[in-house]
Amino acid sequence: MNVRTLSVALAAVVTLAAGCSGGTVTDTDESSTALPAGTPSPSTPPPSNAHLANAFDYVAHPPAGTSYYFTSPSGNWACAIIPRDKVGCQSTANWPSAMGITGAPDSVPGSDGDAATPNALVIPRDGDAQFVALEEPEFALDPGPAKVLPFNRILAAAGFRCNVQEAAGVSCLSEFSDKGFTFSADGFVPQYTDVPVGAP
Repeated sequence: MNVRTLSVALAAVVTLAAGCSGGTVTDTDESSTALPAGTPSPSTPPPSNAHLANAFDYVAHPPAGTSYYFTSPSGNWACAIIPRDKVGCQSTANWPSAMGITGAPDSVPGSDGDAATPNALVIPRDGDAQFVALEEPEFALDPGPAKVLPFNRILAAAGFRCNVQEAAGVSCLSEFSDKGFTFSADGFVPQYTDVPVGAP
């Protein structure tokens, strides 16, 4: 079989396979699906690494294992990255009462299943950002306080990243799921807010 005949045969097989395919696509996470020519990619750009802080400056070794702790410049929020598990924040002043975020739910299911006041905001490795009711302070360094993460600096460690911006507040992201949160006392949005590349 010559090269031209082989090319024609392969084109026929590809056409036949395309015509017989159904509407179901199985995504095994092994490769990305190509988009038709001219279709813009729906993905967002990867988070910036322009303003990374030194993660070693925030590491601590509590009994539960190595974690990364920081306090917001205002001193109002304590946050921690628990490697490959979750990232979360809690109030430094109001523990164990509500965080004081406008728009936060009044109650969430507690550890016993009963309604409880949410006192922390968490992003698990693979899930959505959620308000939770913790029985013990989990995201504040004890003894503390943790080192301050300055405005416009990014703490990236063990699959998560966080930053604090003067206008936006505290923002964290799971790099495993690309889900995140941004919050301040004025409100909450379930998405990460990156530090602008040109930020001081």
